[in-house]
Amino acid sequence: MEWTRSRIAVSEGIELAYEEIGAPDAPVILLIMGYASQLIVWPESFCHRLADGGYRVIRFDNRDVGLSTKLNDAAVPNVIALRLRQQLKLPLKVAYTLDDMTADTVALLDALSISSAHIVGASMGGMIAQLLAVNYPERVNSLVSLMSSSSYGGMKPKILWHILNKAAPDRDAQIAHSLKTWQLISSPELGDPVQQLRARIEAAYERAHYPPGKARQMAAIMASGSRQKILSKINAPTLVIHGDKDPMLPLKGARDTAGRIPNARLELVAGMGHDLPEALLEKLVNLILGHVGGKTATE
Repeated sequence: MEWTRSRIAVSEGIELAYEEIGAPDAPVILLIMGYASQLIVWPESFCHRLADGGYRVIRFDNRDVGLSTKLNDAAVPNVIALRLRQQLKLPLKVAYTLDDMTADTVALLDALSISSAHIVGASMGGMIAQLLAVNYPERVNSLVSLMSSSSYGGMKPKILWHILNKAAPDRDAQIAHSLKTWQLISSPELGDPVQQLRARIEAAYERAHYPPGKARQMAAIMASGSRQKILSKINAPTLVIHGDKDPMLPLKGARDTAGRIPNARLELVAGMGHDLPEALLEKLVNLILGHVGGKTATE
């Protein structure tokens, strides 16, 4: 199977870059990636395995990241100042929220003439997926909330500080900063080798390096707050997958998510951090295919 790659207008002023693989008439699995992460963070082999299960798999760049529209006219927020305002329970002024990013996702489905899909969201993408299932239930055949949470917060302080501490603007410093980030959040024993991480980071840098979007996406997460009071509205079959070694979004957030969504199932993955390491891809694919009804690798 080969990838189809394109960019499509989904609303006034917003175009989303996307890639798809699998039979065009197959049921759709839509992959929503997380904070400041391009579509290529979904591993190629992960997508191929899902497609081999009988699905049309679509991954895309959210607004302000990758090859999708950059909101160059929007202010670049001071995330540390926003964090202080958040702690003081003061209103946050941001360019957009997760609700806007959810609307982008629905608009992408509309642009591709997809009435409904199986939705898999990772990290911030899981938050968007949750909102999609709450606010657009007719578009969601099933939901997988992967290494995500029901609310903002809980990140280990050293990780939050590292993310908020800007690196020098040159290429080497930016790549070193990103590498350190991944080393902090990756599965401690099962993570991919450092040379593989570096190669992916360099590929992402060359594809589309855009720090302002990173700040605006973090602001969107912060301003969107908790989804705890609305998750009970979700009626789609829901699987919550989380690693027991995730230092970025603690396990309690996944437990809370699963506990608030009616009939949701929580699947803990031993040794998994906040990443998608090769060592765990087969397990993750089988969990997802088992949930959506596809043929797993062991069948």
